[in-house]
Amino acid sequence: MWDYIDGLGSPEERSAIQILIAENIEWQHKYKELLNIHQMMNDAELEAPSMRFTKNVMEEIARHHVAPATKTYINKNIIRSIGAFFLTLIGGFLVYCLGQFKWSAPSTSTNILPHIGLENEMKKLDWSRVFNSAYTNVFILVLVILGLVMLDMYLQRKRQQRQAGES
Repeated sequence: MWDYIDGLGSPEERSAIQILIAENIEWQHKYKELLNIHQMMNDAELEAPSMRFTKNVMEEIARHHVAPATKTYINKNIIRSIGAFFLTLIGGFLVYCLGQFKWSAPSTSTNILPHIGLENEMKKLDWSRVFNSAYTNVFILVLVILGLVMLDMYLQRKRQQRQAGES
């Protein structure tokens, strides 16, 4: 019935409630009672606290020291260990990728330094062995995003230090 009073509901529900209100006395009394409550709620004004109360609350908040963002309760060693973990994962992944190369030097080399032939090896490298699963691709994507976030945090910290030095 509240939906009917608020003007909500489907036309079928509204017509069914209209019929019940017109035919049933109990529904008529309940409808009038709910309509009165609805009207009283619409007429009631929301009370706001006095300006003095608001000022007192704001002064009380200002007296207490509010903890700065996350610097005081996040241990920097934890952040560093997480960064080291991901850097280790990236390093391991690079070692795995480089392990896919065939590093044998050609035997006919006349150079003093052995010729690695990296260009030819890159052409021969079977990338499907390295990037063959969705898990590897998702892993690389997550690592790149985390690396960009860490770079952003580092650059932001440097900018804040520079601005603090200028002040």
